[in-house]
Amino acid sequence: MRRLFLPACLVLLATAPPAFGEDCDRSDDSQSMMNICADADFQVADAKLNAAYKTIVSHNDQASNKLLQTAQRAWIVFRDAECAYATADSEGGSIHPMEVSQCLTKLTTERTKQLTSDANCKLSDPSCAGSDAGDDQDLQ
Repeated sequence: MRRLFLPACLVLLATAPPAFGEDCDRSDDSQSMMNICADADFQVADAKLNAAYKTIVSHNDQASNKLLQTAQRAWIVFRDAECAYATADSEGGSIHPMEVSQCLTKLTTERTKQLTSDANCKLSDPSCAGSDAGDDQDLQ
């Protein structure tokens, strides 16, 4: 079984689409390049989120980090499900990967802003708690 595993992996790598190795070229307006660039944008947003998360973890106590880890894992499930729902109409089309990446980028950027603004709030600062208060009215 082990003898078959390595050759199978090599075959998969050899037949993988070349797009995985391409860099984003924003002057190329082909759909495949737009997909690559959208994914590159998501990778940047994800790296920023991971950096913000690590910064927060380094300043939290163990109990807070456990709560943050639970929240972050739940948020990732939400993000992925939300983007699957939001892009369902294009599934199977060549634009679908770009739409998914754009959705992931948008939600990831919003989450990064949320985490960094929460981290910068002091418990005694009432303006932090009320910064989104007006947004709730839109939901009614």
